[in-house]
Amino acid sequence: MKRITAILLAVLMVLSLAACAGETGTAGGAEPPQNSTAATQTPDETKVPSEMGNESQRPSETPDTAPDGAASEPRQEPTGSKILVAYFSATNNTEGVAQKLADGLGADLYEIVPEQPYTDEDLDYNSDCRANREQNDSTARPAISGTVDNMEQYDVVFLGYPIWWGEAPKIMSTFIESYDFSGKTIIPFCTSGSSRFGDSDSALRSAASGATWLDGHRFSAGASAEDVMAWADGLGIK
Repeated sequence: MKRITAILLAVLMVLSLAACAGETGTAGGAEPPQNSTAATQTPDETKVPSEMGNESQRPSETPDTAPDGAASEPRQEPTGSKILVAYFSATNNTEGVAQKLADGLGADLYEIVPEQPYTDEDLDYNSDCRANREQNDSTARPAISGTVDNMEQYDVVFLGYPIWWGEAPKIMSTFIESYDFSGKTIIPFCTSGSSRFGDSDSALRSAASGATWLDGHRFSAGASAEDVMAWADGLGIK
């Protein structure tokens, strides 16, 4: 009887120990939950530099350069028109007016692109910059990238440019002296924040004395298509 009792007690002890071992294993094997969301890095804000200087102390436009400082391709959209709108624009100021003019007249559009693009330093008018040196040198003729195809087909040529120190940029003289404008009608226009048109085209007129020159006109950078065409329609060239 004592043997049976001892066996029963031994069995009960074994069962009790097995139950305790199972509970301990379960608790110890549990792992904390993982956070699967990766941290994201907020990019730095892009800082846009403010324009420097007073408008009266710098050119009416700032440079529009191609990547790596290379000159962009000149734009010309031939349509067989007898009217050409040729323009030089350091930014979109003169370009915007030229495009509105060409669209309204159904004219061809040609961009005068400098072979060596103007940089910010070139237009720092408070220093001995490239633009200052050119404007102070009556013989300066900045090279142009590309030419006008079939200039002889045009009877009327609009010339657009920004005002630099009261004058057309010297690259406009390069353009005028590159073609024969005899018998053509030339109509200049400019863009400026404050300068008047004045006699900014005087050097250009001297270089193409065989052409018929009409009075020029100044536009603001934000001139509307209506303003541009109101002037063009009043010229009676259609």
